[in-house]
Amino acid sequence: MLAFRSEEHVQRWREQRCLAPGAVFSPEQMWRLAHEWYRDRLSPDWQRKTPEEAQALFEEIGLTGPFWRLRP
Repeated sequence: MLAFRSEEHVQRWREQRCLAPGAVFSPEQMWRLAHEWYRDRLSPDWQRKTPEEAQALFEEIGLTGPFWRLRP
């Protein structure tokens, strides 16, 4: 993961390296994903998220598009 100051900066960096677009998301989305993904990780009752639960979380946070799609 790389941090950039703007989507324009991402685009310039990508073009200079001839790279295809990847996923771009905000620091707020990153924080929400990390918080929701790991908030109960130390609980004795913790269980890995199912693909359906993970997909629902991505969509709730606004992480959509091919990069975030877990189901065909």
